[in-house]
Amino acid sequence: MGHGMRLDYRTYAKRGLALGVGLLVIGVIGSVVGPDIVGPLPDWERTILFDFMWMGILIGMFSVFGFGIFLPLTD
Repeated sequence: MGHGMRLDYRTYAKRGLALGVGLLVIGVIGSVVGPDIVGPLPDWERTILFDFMWMGILIGMFSVFGFGIFLPLTD
């Protein structure tokens, strides 16, 4: 996959981890602070914040393992 393309795996891993951490932080802060600011959150907002949390964890883990470990070994 990356033989002729010369992908910068380190940059992709760092950006993926930053995206994952950002989503996790938005989800946690929104879940904790949101009800204090605006009152009880509707179900759809709580669902989106919960989805941000687990998607942040998955994106962060897969970007580090994929772009930081697996793809450089197969290149």
